[in-house]
Amino acid sequence: MSGTVNASPHASEPTSVWDPRLIWVTLGAVALIFLAATQSLAMTTVMPIISDELNGESLYALAFAGTLATGVIGMVVTGAWSDRSGPKVALYASIALFLLGLIVAGIAPNMETLVVGRLLQGLGTGGQTVALYVVVARIYPAAIHGRVFAAFAAAWVVPSLIGPLAAGAVTEYLHWRWVFFGVAVLTVAAFTAVAVRLNGLDMRTSQPAGSGFWGRLGLAVLVAAAVLLLGMSGGFGVAAPVVAVAAVVLIGFAARPLLPARTLRVGRGLPSVILLRGLIAGALFGAEVYVPYLMIDRYGFSPTWAGLGLTTAALAWAVSADIQGRYGDRIGNRRIVIIGCTLLAIATLTAAVCAVTIAHPAILIAGWTFSGAGVGLIYSRLTVLTLAYSTPRNQGFNSSALSISDSTGAAVTIAVMGLVFTGLSGTGWEFPAVFVLAAGIAIFALVPGLRMGQDRGTAAALIADTGSLRQGQ
Repeated sequence: MSGTVNASPHASEPTSVWDPRLIWVTLGAVALIFLAATQSLAMTTVMPIISDELNGESLYALAFAGTLATGVIGMVVTGAWSDRSGPKVALYASIALFLLGLIVAGIAPNMETLVVGRLLQGLGTGGQTVALYVVVARIYPAAIHGRVFAAFAAAWVVPSLIGPLAAGAVTEYLHWRWVFFGVAVLTVAAFTAVAVRLNGLDMRTSQPAGSGFWGRLGLAVLVAAAVLLLGMSGGFGVAAPVVAVAAVVLIGFAARPLLPARTLRVGRGLPSVILLRGLIAGALFGAEVYVPYLMIDRYGFSPTWAGLGLTTAALAWAVSADIQGRYGDRIGNRRIVIIGCTLLAIATLTAAVCAVTIAHPAILIAGWTFSGAGVGLIYSRLTVLTLAYSTPRNQGFNSSALSISDSTGAAVTIAVMGLVFTGLSGTGWEFPAVFVLAAGIAIFALVPGLRMGQDRGTAAALIADTGSLRQGQ
């Protein structure tokens, strides 16, 4: 079945994500994303303590980069699996890998074992994201896709508000291992909510996707290896720029077949949607890494207050995602992109000015709020458009491509900005440089943003307008 959930052949389609036929899937899916996000964001607070206790300083960066890298593999495998056999079993397998990773990390006697657990978590979270996107495509009516992804966006925002603080409290009053064990217990509960409703549903398509799985898997492994190399390129001394460039070239070469045709050439329609996601992720997360750092280094904030300084951006993201979910079709795709990219550029340029002038911190915090407002509009809209350009044959491939673009875009930009920051360290221009670079990426994102197809209309109209739907993946 590739249609929506109906109580009977004559029942009307659900008009709300909280419809009794969908509520358990909605609750479970949002909870799964919330828990994965909480685990990811909590690591920023907890990892220094873990590294110190397990004497794993040399593997500190790999504990973060490795999760991102293996996530790419999970995305590709789950995307192909979902297109071939439906998303249900792929989702269950991804959740199982995530749980296994949590348990391995929680019982880890040394840093090497903990890194293995983090790699397993990456496989699980990467696959889980793609599988949930396909579940939405298969059982939710297209008219409420925007509301579903607005809820998914909110599931990321809340952990950004409470995740680091909660992780610190758990570590202080219990033990850091309970950051892993606690999420594992709650994940089982969330999985149960989803599985109860999906059990018995056949979400396979009558037109399964074609072959090519092993080739895509090999390319995903190559992308993951290159992302790891890029993440560690700063440790190569004077050769760091050469290693970083080589890694970026390798990522582009390996990722190209994993994305819709003409993505790297800014093709009209779906390719531009996928490319835009990577550029926005790069601009946002590349800059966000340095906002708390700026608050601590130049403004003298404590780490806790520096983290809380990002709260307004998280709240703005939630509000914007809700606005997009309710009024996205009315606002229009092009207007959403123009507004979103402009707000992100304003945020990063404000940070650059504050880094030079050391303006009042309220200006920095208020300016950075625009980043959440802009990206909140764009992010969930791109997911809706990706599904609009998809058929049951390639929903998994396209959802996977969207997530791969997001992960690799962020990884490449963070690594490049790290090289720029290190190269300018001590000159006083390291912070302004990375923020200006992020602003440039946000502005360049308008190029694919204005090539996404019709401003409004049904999926069929979008596809007819661009002719860019990738078939047979």
